[in-house]
Amino acid sequence: MTVPNFIVILGLSTVGILCGVGAALRHYMYVFDQGMFDRLQDIPGECKWQGANYPLVDLLPAGTQNFWAGSMHCKSNGNTIMASFDNKGYLNVSCSTNDTVYVDILPDTRTWPLSAKSKWQVFNHVVLNNTVRVDYKEPMAVEDGIQAVVVRCGSASKIVTRVSPPPSRLADYTPPENTDTRALDLRMPIGGKRPNVVFLFLDAVSHRQFYRRLNKSAKTLASLHRPGKSSVTELYRYHSLGFSTDNSTKAMYIGEINPGRINPLPIWAYFRDRGYVTARVETSCEDWSRTYLGHYHRTKAYSVGERSLDYELSSPFCLPEFYPAVGNSFGNFKGPFSITARCLYGRHVHEYGFDYIDQLRHELRSVEDDKRRPYLLMLNLMEGHEGTGEVLRTLDERLSQFLADFRDSGEAEDTALFVLSDHGLHMGLNMAFINSGKIEHKNPFFSMVLPEWLHAQLSDESKLGLQLNEQRLTTAFETHYTLRTLANWPEYSQEDFAKSLFTA
Repeated sequence: MTVPNFIVILGLSTVGILCGVGAALRHYMYVFDQGMFDRLQDIPGECKWQGANYPLVDLLPAGTQNFWAGSMHCKSNGNTIMASFDNKGYLNVSCSTNDTVYVDILPDTRTWPLSAKSKWQVFNHVVLNNTVRVDYKEPMAVEDGIQAVVVRCGSASKIVTRVSPPPSRLADYTPPENTDTRALDLRMPIGGKRPNVVFLFLDAVSHRQFYRRLNKSAKTLASLHRPGKSSVTELYRYHSLGFSTDNSTKAMYIGEINPGRINPLPIWAYFRDRGYVTARVETSCEDWSRTYLGHYHRTKAYSVGERSLDYELSSPFCLPEFYPAVGNSFGNFKGPFSITARCLYGRHVHEYGFDYIDQLRHELRSVEDDKRRPYLLMLNLMEGHEGTGEVLRTLDERLSQFLADFRDSGEAEDTALFVLSDHGLHMGLNMAFINSGKIEHKNPFFSMVLPEWLHAQLSDESKLGLQLNEQRLTTAFETHYTLRTLANWPEYSQEDFAKSLFTA
């Protein structure tokens, strides 16, 4: 090949590559604002993102930013252990080897005081110090209230979760006299005029990142929009409140950024006071109430969990195989903020959270009709919180399975579902150097699924309010008042309703 021919071929190749990159970038600029059924519209009087928006990160193939961090799959823990709880609460274990079987009984953290739940090498060590190891003897009874154990046989380990006590034996809860709870019928009739609520919180996931990394889940979520059964609302101008989790979640859970009252309680206490069964799963060995409300409480001996929750699962996520027992818990290579696959005994950490919520959902729904109570179930997921934006991909399969079961089981027909975040990714190259990343940081994902019977009870004006709010500037404050409205449905406060997503 002559030099002139080489130069021509090189020039044509360069032009072709640049044209291809330019066409791809134009495509990603177009899909940046798209959602399930609509997109961010240019509406006079509504806010617009400031500055140029060139989503260069979309040009990178999935896995590019952390390919060197290893596989996003979890290494198999082997199939040497078979373990489960039977319907009488006994633990049954079989091990394919002749090794001695041990059971680590993980403590129930629900009733612990705030002082025991400080993050950064406090909460995890209290969990470890209260874990009891025993020899397995069949059949093995485990104390009521214990939600999880670790079965160990040779080099293999397996986490086994259960719901204890079963919802059918859950004691009635009487709110303290100083609450504002009204006299309500705490039972939920068939067809439910009081909606259940399932709340999936995906930390640090922007609107665009949800579609970029959770494509299968996005399609399954869209399938929940079924006229006559359930409807999906998606917010395109949902805006973060500040840089990180603090402000947005305080607005979401207590309705204030700087609480003006002593001993504030989160929204799950509000639901529990109104007859709901409440449960919360934290997959990061952190207690939200301790971290964000602890310094507003007069005494750290107080237990927010005992006051506000019927069930809590945190202990498995404090185990040293996942959460560092020493050093930096915020590191890049181990723990709930790492850029590597977040695994525990051969499974992704989030799988244990979904398994427990699924157990709880199905047991709550199997309670006899005349004893059934509405429920609020909350699952906190941290896969979006890391600098590369790649770990979130590991969540897609299990989240889509959850959404499909939520749809196919009929739960979407009597339950409100929230899938949302507090802010977009606030670290990494995209956020640091590209304006598109700064836009994503301010635009967290938000979707809400409502059962048709509830939607049908809304006035035409409120239905229009939901529709208009999809394109209006909204924040976690509207989320808070929407939750308060649902907690009191159908006798909700007009003041709450006026601040909720039901009102434009």
